[in-house]
Amino acid sequence: MHQKPDADAMGSALGLYHFLIQFGHSITVISPTNWAEWLKWMPGCQDVIDYEYNPEKGNAALDRAEWLFCLDFNTLSRTRSMAVKLRKLSCTKILIDHHQEPESASFTYGISDTAKSSTCEMVYDVIIESGHSDKINREMAACLYAGVMTDTGSFRFPVATAAVHRMVARLKDTGLNHSKIHENLFDNFLENRLRFTGYVLQHKMDIFYEYNTALIAIPWKDLVRFEIKTGDTEGLVNYPLSIKGIKMAALIIDRDEEVKCSFRSKGDFDVNTFARKYFAGGGHFNAAGGHSGESLEQTVQRFMAAIKENSSQLQ
Repeated sequence: MHQKPDADAMGSALGLYHFLIQFGHSITVISPTNWAEWLKWMPGCQDVIDYEYNPEKGNAALDRAEWLFCLDFNTLSRTRSMAVKLRKLSCTKILIDHHQEPESASFTYGISDTAKSSTCEMVYDVIIESGHSDKINREMAACLYAGVMTDTGSFRFPVATAAVHRMVARLKDTGLNHSKIHENLFDNFLENRLRFTGYVLQHKMDIFYEYNTALIAIPWKDLVRFEIKTGDTEGLVNYPLSIKGIKMAALIIDRDEEVKCSFRSKGDFDVNTFARKYFAGGGHFNAAGGHSGESLEQTVQRFMAAIKENSSQLQ
């Protein structure tokens, strides 16, 4: 999975794990980095290797691998410090992903289907098309449901197709408790995270109605002040989109080692192209990310220049 995994990355990896282990395979799940506390409820998460924390154990597993499934990322750079190791591996590399412009030469075979809602949906498709739908159990269903639910914005984004809802119905047939999963993902934070959210919306959000755009810029000192951990800023970029007329929202955070950017849009503004052009990033049409090696202030200035260049598309 990619670094700092979200529910789709962790869910697709663990969902595939719960499928393949039923055939007697020896399976190891590796995350390039640590992950959010609100993902630790997922069945099997306790056995995932944090490569950044334990590279020796991760490298040993990679050296033994015959097949390497690359889930929810399509460029090896998204695995952070693992990328160098992955490029050297001679095993079969299988891509399952839904992001644009895959680094195809790095994979033996596989697919990057941007029409799919999530990598979890794609793993589900693999299971169904393999003829082994009888292998779908409650543990697998929980992991796959978490990823498809979060990547569709709780089923409100256009990618929540009829096929997605049929998938959910099939997962529910296992006895899946979807309410509990929602609680685990969205009602599982500490008090400081809620106070941080209120502070950010009150003091760090700027609205530029002339560009139908909202910006949240957060300095490193605020992350330290509120003791923000991995995953605590998840979903923050979506809040400004609830404002009438806003077509694009950006979240720019000083992470100390680099500045991270998240972009969301409504309608016909393509934040994937925007992120690739200005912030060395990418993603999906209405949800993308990027990064900057400049300071927070310089990155904000570059963002402001970029939305001015795109003002006609934001009207």
